[in-house]
Amino acid sequence: MFPLSVCVLTFNSARLLKDVLTPLAEIADELIIVDSGSSDETLEICQEFGIKPVYRAYTTHGEQMNYAISQVSNQWVLCMDSDEILDPKTVEEIKKIKSGAMPDPHMAFRISRHWFVLGQEVHNIYPVTSPDYPVRLFNRECVGFNNQPVDDAAEGYSNTAVIAGFVKHDTFFSIHEVFNKLNGYTTRLVKYKHVKPSLARGMFSAFGSFWKWYIFKNGWKDGKVGVVTGTYAVAYSFMKYLKAWYQNDASPKK
Repeated sequence: MFPLSVCVLTFNSARLLKDVLTPLAEIADELIIVDSGSSDETLEICQEFGIKPVYRAYTTHGEQMNYAISQVSNQWVLCMDSDEILDPKTVEEIKKIKSGAMPDPHMAFRISRHWFVLGQEVHNIYPVTSPDYPVRLFNRECVGFNNQPVDDAAEGYSNTAVIAGFVKHDTFFSIHEVFNKLNGYTTRLVKYKHVKPSLARGMFSAFGSFWKWYIFKNGWKDGKVGVVTGTYAVAYSFMKYLKAWYQNDASPKK
C-alpha cells in the first residue's frame, strides 16, 4: 500500500465543492488545495474539511497545477478540478490501486470524464468529445503538466491505464458561465500563445468548427444545449483570431 496526495484547484468553487471533496477525502492521505482568490464560501467549505488552502495568483491551469504538486509530500498524486466529482466506483478503484504494490513511476492512470453543460451530459464541448480520458493519477517525479495556456495536459509518462468508473465534469452551469469562460480562454490563448491575426482565417475556422462539433461530433443530438455548445465552438474558433487581429491593429506601429 502507498500513500496518495490529492491536489485540487479552486476559485469561487462553492457551488460543487462539498460534492467534490467528499469522495476525495476517502482516498486522500493528503489533500492540497490551491486557491486563486475566492470571494464566495470556498474557503469556509475547505475549513469544514480541515483544509487550509494555499493561495497562488492564477496564471495558467498547468502552472497552477504544477504548483499544487510541488506542495505535496507523497510521490503519487491525483489532480482534480473543483467541478469534477468522482463516482463511487472510481473511488473504490483508486483504493484498490493504493492497496497494491506501488506502480512503476512511468505508469499513469486516466479517468473517464463525462462533460455536463447546463446540467445535461453532452456529446462534446470544444475542443474535446465526451467522455475524454485525461491523465490525472501519476508519480510526480516523472509526470507534470505542460504549460499550454488552454487545454494543458499531463506529460512524461510511458504507459497508461483507464480507471474504472467515471468522473462527472459539471462545467458551464449557466449561459453566462459559458461565455464568461469563453472570453477568459480566448484572452489567455492570445496572451500566452502566438495566434496569427486573420479575420478571414477566423471566419473559415468558425465555419469548420460548426460542421465538426455540431454536425459530425453529434452536438445536434443534445437539443438546446447542443446549440449552446455548437455556438461556443464557433465563437471560440473565431474570437481567438478576432482578438489577435484587434491586438495587432491596436498595438503601436513603429
